[in-house]
Amino acid sequence: MNKKIIITIDGWSSCGKSTLAKQLAKELGYVYIDSGAMYRAITLYFLRNHIDWTDSNEVNEALGNISIEFEFNEKSQQSEIILNDENVEYVIRDLVIAEKVSDVAAIKEVRTFAVAQQQKMGDKKGVVMDGRDIGTTVFPDAELKIFMTADIAVRVARRFKEMFKKNPNTTIEEVQHNLEMRDYIDSHREVSPLRKADDAIEIDNTHLTMPEQLDIALKLTRKFI
Repeated sequence: MNKKIIITIDGWSSCGKSTLAKQLAKELGYVYIDSGAMYRAITLYFLRNHIDWTDSNEVNEALGNISIEFEFNEKSQQSEIILNDENVEYVIRDLVIAEKVSDVAAIKEVRTFAVAQQQKMGDKKGVVMDGRDIGTTVFPDAELKIFMTADIAVRVARRFKEMFKKNPNTTIEEVQHNLEMRDYIDSHREVSPLRKADDAIEIDNTHLTMPEQLDIALKLTRKFI
């Protein structure tokens, strides 16, 4: 288990990609990188600064003012995202960000900016990264690629439970609409659309517990290390 590899975890919204990636990274002693958080942080910056993301010049200028890093929180034992020296880990989880992030992530300049940073983070390997195009665009040569999927009803229930804790006014209809919209935009965008890599291994966790899906992922990892 001393060999370091790159593990990519792609899939639909609310399939538990981040949960599995965090658990797997912890078990392996790898670095966990939440690519979705990067796009959410960029979206937050755009909204705060009233950036017109249909204007490529304005987008490029804004990206030049964005610095994104991941910082390990000893208390939570998790990596948290830092936007221009501000910890925005919890701010970016708001439904307002969720409603706009797919639009921002579909912008060519934004993806070029984010992918370049993600690839640099993987230079030393020993990385688990989750997202929607990690195994197809960011790390097409990754040793292990996992693609997560689950029934839409299960995904909606999971996301609603998460969002309701933060905002009791959230409705299940809003959550379902947001998930379906993000699925459509992510899979139909022109640049790096969401799709399963040809060599990715699919895990359907509709009926799996978190320990069960982690066990499957660890067994797969051992085959590649």
